[in-house]
Amino acid sequence: MATDDLDDMAALLGDPDVMRYYPRAKDRDEALAWIDWNQRLYRREGFGLWLVTLRSTGEFIGDCGLTPQEIEGTTDIEIGYHVRTDAQGHGYATEAAAACRDLARDVLGIKRLIAVIHPDNTPSQRVARKTGLTHERDTQTRSGQAARIYATAL
Repeated sequence: MATDDLDDMAALLGDPDVMRYYPRAKDRDEALAWIDWNQRLYRREGFGLWLVTLRSTGEFIGDCGLTPQEIEGTTDIEIGYHVRTDAQGHGYATEAAAACRDLARDVLGIKRLIAVIHPDNTPSQRVARKTGLTHERDTQTRSGQAARIYATAL
């Protein structure tokens, strides 16, 4: 993810349908901050969220990757994903999430992986289950939003 990807990321994170389980969609400046955050993660952690593109055309369809997340005082590595509304339902999030899970396990040596998902976001919960994560508990994020934690040992 680079600054040159701002148009794609701003469209993705600014889409109210993609962001319906977040407090709100992000504006262009917030999308740039998202890119900057990921670039800092790459430098500090060696990973972050990456662009998801179609192999056949190179077309941008979303982002997916690994980020540290603090939940209830414990920091775990989360697998996260966003897919353009018009590309949802084709298995892209599952394919990308499975690749990130494998990277976490096989290359990075991460021992536990989580997904923090809004309780009403059943499509994202399906992706988590298909990726091998199971419902662990319900909680709230630091911002007070309800969250369902899916987790797996790697």
